[in-house]
Amino acid sequence: MNETFLFIQKFGIWGFVLILVVVLILFGGRKIPELMRGLGGGIKEFKDAVKEDEKSDAKSDNKEK
Repeated sequence: MNETFLFIQKFGIWGFVLILVVVLILFGGRKIPELMRGLGGGIKEFKDAVKEDEKSDAKSDNKEK
């Protein structure tokens, strides 16, 4: 288990460069913006859903009082 934590500690700028190179090789330069756009859209939808849930909780709390 300590070996996992040691790997994370040693993971520096070169590790991120390696991941970036692998992603570029796998997906290509043209596909990455589409992937990021989809990821951003998913995050936005998640945040909107959380806000709607909080609003509905606040409304139901006000009705109970």
